[in-house]
Amino acid sequence: MKKALHILSALLLAAGILAGCGTTEESQQQNQQTEQQTEQQTEQQTEQQITVTLSEDGKEISSKEISFKEDDSLMDVMKENFEVEDDAGMITSIDGHSQDKENNKYWLYTVNGEMAQVGAADLELSDGDDVAFNLQAS
Repeated sequence: MKKALHILSALLLAAGILAGCGTTEESQQQNQQTEQQTEQQTEQQTEQQITVTLSEDGKEISSKEISFKEDDSLMDVMKENFEVEDDAGMITSIDGHSQDKENNKYWLYTVNGEMAQVGAADLELSDGDDVAFNLQAS
């Protein structure tokens, strides 16, 4: 009788250990899923949009709605969405449309209708900004 009681106790202990391990694994999986959902929600919340319009001598070349993250500079966004060349942080070419020093033609840009006061690498974007680049004689 004592032997049967020891065997029964050992089986119950083993079952308890196995059940505990299963619960720990399930908890870890639930924690990982919760973390992934939180990261996705954070990314969605910080993703914002701007409109970028490219023109040459006042004639529109293209216009795009572009998503960006809160800490992205205009240069980051431009390089991710267009073929951009720059010189010391100043854009010299966008999608094959290059400035022409001989004819004093350069890329200038406005943000929400106002001439930018800094280079694209230093411009902090805000949700809903309207950015217009124009390749023109200055």
